[in-house]
Amino acid sequence: MPRDTTVVVTGGTRGVGAGIARAFAETGARVVACARRPPEQPLDGIEFIPLDLRDPPAVRTFFGALPRLDVLVNNAGGTPYRRLADADSERHAKVIELNLITPLTASLAAYEQLRRSRGSVVMVGSVSGGRPSPGSAAYGAAKAGLANLAASMAVEWAPDVRVNTLVVGMVRTELSPVHYGGPDGIAAVSGTVPLGRLAVPADVGAAAVFLASDAAAYISGASLHVHGGGERPAFLDASTVNRQPGEVR
Repeated sequence: MPRDTTVVVTGGTRGVGAGIARAFAETGARVVACARRPPEQPLDGIEFIPLDLRDPPAVRTFFGALPRLDVLVNNAGGTPYRRLADADSERHAKVIELNLITPLTASLAAYEQLRRSRGSVVMVGSVSGGRPSPGSAAYGAAKAGLANLAASMAVEWAPDVRVNTLVVGMVRTELSPVHYGGPDGIAAVSGTVPLGRLAVPADVGAAAVFLASDAAAYISGASLHVHGGGERPAFLDASTVNRQPGEVR
């Protein structure tokens, strides 16, 4: 990636976002990570600028002040575990705002600069957007909408700006114990992944760099799955029929 490339990673201060930011920094690009709070530990080669992505005027001011922009990675997002009936609609709406509306806000604010540089947008989606997501239904709905938004954006903004989505599976981060439990829980969850492990942030970062690079110059409107092969179908373990590995009937 050219060394005069400027990359903005939203939510780029920890977890997956920090992994993405590091991957771009390793290419020699100028990387700006924006989030509400600074990183707990310094990120070498990455500039931090505080930004509340839920404040559209502040977002427009932030992007307007950048002298150049080549890549926008819309990574900011997330959700606590919360069943639908355990909260009111306003609380679920905040999850949708963070995971769907703020990427739209950032993309619109960045559009003119991306158009001038013939740049790229990478949306960080989730496998939760393509399957039932009990306990995170609003998040799953938002991620489903994000993939559709990216596909529409890719058509509207072509040929000047490419837009793609990373459909990310389970990633081992500092928050993994919250979602999966201790080492035994993480090991058990890892065993459900065909590749036998959870992703690490660097895996997602490498995929983001690829989609933003010239190697993906003819890829737009696509969804790239970064999920280790997905999930083993539950019926394979529930069936009482003795089958050889890989055999389907």
